[in-house]
Amino acid sequence: MSIAEPKTPKKVFYPSKTIKRAKVSLVCSPFQRHLFETMRYQSVPVGAIATTGVQHGYTKRPLSELSVENALLWLVQVGVLRREVDGQGITDSFRLTPLGRQVLEEQGTWEPTPRDRLINTLNRWLRLPF
Repeated sequence: MSIAEPKTPKKVFYPSKTIKRAKVSLVCSPFQRHLFETMRYQSVPVGAIATTGVQHGYTKRPLSELSVENALLWLVQVGVLRREVDGQGITDSFRLTPLGRQVLEEQGTWEPTPRDRLINTLNRWLRLPF
């Protein structure tokens, strides 16, 4: 391989339960797919999602900063998102993790079933480890 050839990123293999929980968490979140597509290429601050989320196609309805941050922090716990860090420390911006990228590529429909909503609610509120 010459220096000019780009390296192919190694694909991380996650357990099927991890991928399923990540998929359910993404589709049950209050965010649209467009937000996660944007996070694939750049970080998005909480304020931008809360103030102009509807105009940018990030959310269906206006959300407060607190509800946006809570939903994003849940996705961080699931492993789909990560907080951006700069030279000063943690910022209020978020990006996709490798797991988030993989799930976004594999995700077909973006409408959760009632079962998906129930599973996500149980995982989120009870913090069950599956």
